[in-house]
Amino acid sequence: MIYALGKLLHPDIPALSFLRLVEYLSARSIAAALTATLLVLWVTPRVIWYLQRRQFVDQLRQTGIASALDKAGTPIMGGAVVIPAVLASCLIWCNLSSLYLLLMLAGMLWFAWIGFLDDRAKMRARSGDKGLSEAGKLFLQTAFAVLFVGILASPLSPLPLAERFRIYVPFVKTALVDSPWLFIPFVLLFVLLVSNSVNITDGMDGLAIVPSVFVLLVLGVFAYLLGNAIWARYLFYPFLSGAGELAVFCSAFAGAGIGFLWFNAYPAQIFMGDTGALAIGGSMAVGCVLLKQEALFLILGGLFVAEALSSQIQDKIGVKWLGRRIFHRAPLHHRMQHLGLAETKVVVRLWIISGLLALGALATLKLR
Repeated sequence: MIYALGKLLHPDIPALSFLRLVEYLSARSIAAALTATLLVLWVTPRVIWYLQRRQFVDQLRQTGIASALDKAGTPIMGGAVVIPAVLASCLIWCNLSSLYLLLMLAGMLWFAWIGFLDDRAKMRARSGDKGLSEAGKLFLQTAFAVLFVGILASPLSPLPLAERFRIYVPFVKTALVDSPWLFIPFVLLFVLLVSNSVNITDGMDGLAIVPSVFVLLVLGVFAYLLGNAIWARYLFYPFLSGAGELAVFCSAFAGAGIGFLWFNAYPAQIFMGDTGALAIGGSMAVGCVLLKQEALFLILGGLFVAEALSSQIQDKIGVKWLGRRIFHRAPLHHRMQHLGLAETKVVVRLWIISGLLALGALATLKLR
């Protein structure tokens, strides 16, 4: 809204010349982050009061961790604060004609909707284990992944034709893969795995939101550089015209995450719930694909990868195939807690690890 007004008014009205700042991605990114942060800080106390009044609270799950008993009754669906704040900030500061942005918003809203259905089902059943079925969630997630890949493979794709089916890996300048037969199934699987990784990680107060902010900020840096012809050429990356708009989106999401941490830090006053966790995971997946940084997620989102792998190895290979546990506890953060570490120490140590991984991901910009 402000972007469109600024573009329309500042050339003709000298008194509004300051609106020329909307032409700078850096200025709009900062403004979007501040807007989303302030919106979350203002709205969340009212949402917490409403959720407590309606008994939209965390339902006890049998995790084997004694401290989990203390969390029962904490309001959930914090994503219902974060997602509208991001959306409002984007409507104010983004160029809404960007297909990159529209695909990101679509991914965020689609996965937020799936998470909302799951949270609502748990609240109605008064059980943390009785949300949407795994098959139901997988079907809805796959439906988006198929539509997303279909758009990327069609003439509607915002990606340059030469880059459409390429897959890059960190530290290498040339594409590893340039084939639709490999790209399409790879992206389908990537979207499904990444979109669920944040949900698996979201098991302690503040644990998932800070690494999510790190990931989104780094993706914002990549969006800014790859959307700029000069920087992309200098760094030997493909130039993605219009991708810079994702920097504003990522900044808005990071700002909303920082605002949410104010209430989600230990002891949490509100949980993110599947509404927020799936929306963040879906946004990460879509952003990595649009910026051609799918393989970078192994570094950038290394914490989420480790959490998801430990959980899936325990459940799918250990319990279902072998009939026994492989780890004492899974995912990773519960394993650390089982070793005797306090929850707050586990969270901070995993924050440090995710921050170091984010720095490592940024280093790949030059180490190629």
